[in-house]
Amino acid sequence: MTLMRDHEPAPNRPGRRLTTKETAELLGVKPETVYAYVSRGLLSSKREPGGRASTFEAREVEDLARRNRRESAGIPGSGGDLSVRTRITLIEADRYYYRGVDATELAARHSYEEVAEWLWTGRLVPGTAFIAPEATVRAARWAVEALPEHTSPIDRLRVATIAAAAEDPLRFDLSEEAVLNTARVLIPTLVDALPPIAHDPGDDAPLAHRLWSRLTARPADEDAVRVLDAALVLLADHDLAASTLAVRVAASARAHAYATVSAGLGVLEGPLHGASSGLAHRMLLDVLELGNAGPVIADELRAGRRVPGLGHRLYTGKDPRAQVLFGLLERLPRAEPALLAARDIVATTARHTPLHANVDLALAVFTSSFGMPATAGETIFAVARIAGWIAHALEEYGERPLRMRPVGHYVGPRPPQPLPQAD
Repeated sequence: MTLMRDHEPAPNRPGRRLTTKETAELLGVKPETVYAYVSRGLLSSKREPGGRASTFEAREVEDLARRNRRESAGIPGSGGDLSVRTRITLIEADRYYYRGVDATELAARHSYEEVAEWLWTGRLVPGTAFIAPEATVRAARWAVEALPEHTSPIDRLRVATIAAAAEDPLRFDLSEEAVLNTARVLIPTLVDALPPIAHDPGDDAPLAHRLWSRLTARPADEDAVRVLDAALVLLADHDLAASTLAVRVAASARAHAYATVSAGLGVLEGPLHGASSGLAHRMLLDVLELGNAGPVIADELRAGRRVPGLGHRLYTGKDPRAQVLFGLLERLPRAEPALLAARDIVATTARHTPLHANVDLALAVFTSSFGMPATAGETIFAVARIAGWIAHALEEYGERPLRMRPVGHYVGPRPPQPLPQAD
């Protein structure tokens, strides 16, 4: 008699269908994960006539189990090469798509909240609004107000995330509906927890209006707020950026949604990621002050720094996010000086290296034109990207736990080595 290994599917028999319990056992996952596989198109289910439970085709289950075993062995799709199957964002031919829909078209027609729901659920619901419970916002504000005045926006968002998590006794529920409810509360909580600079429009105002009051003392102009809302949509996700990878690693370990967002915020603060727009903002102010990009670019290069706001490793041509934002900013008279300065930067650099403006330079034009601090672009980036992080966390919760585990290649001295001697 041949004994089968644990979680090895039984040989396929014509017409054989498996129950949810059998499928979960053969795949080595929980029943909830089986239904996550179905929602992501990895498995198909059918209800038998007169029955309420779903059944699954044995051969399809066997194929999925075989694929999971190959991932465990470290071939493409495993943590070994950091290749991850995803249905969220595709970047291709200098365009990018959210669940197959052009992200720039979504930004032109829908609010950030509506696009966040699209990323999470694949459904667009006009008029979607995010409102946070008063108790959660109060806890987050209290924690943020206790920080020193010079605290960076990302630190404020991290602290507010922790406070919101502590207020939520259901945070460890990783079911899809629970995580979605968390996301719909967490994003507005983080915005409302930031100290307002201008008149606070209130908790029932659209998210972009509430964020505007945290970024500048200038009155909210509808056209300018529309640029902010478009920026939030355009920055909501960008495939497996460094912060998103950190989120998926945390979700792979089954960290709750607040913890995954906290992981993303930690990585975002790096100068090569979310903070890039702040560097571009400061450079742009220098160009505006001098009236000439030449000496500013020379100083950047003399210091051994790359010119911020130019080029992107994923786009051989123009960054589509920057194109949309520049197009919207061209309609705003207040943005004209900064737009001219940005064009001067691109033209000056192009004498030696033809690089296109990226979204960081476009954000810098926006933030510098409306009296926002250099950190404003980083704040916009962080709030926007939470939508994508939650989408990736949801996707990762449906995968095999702890799969995001690359194999280390040890290059140190071979054992056995003698015990080190004390100095």
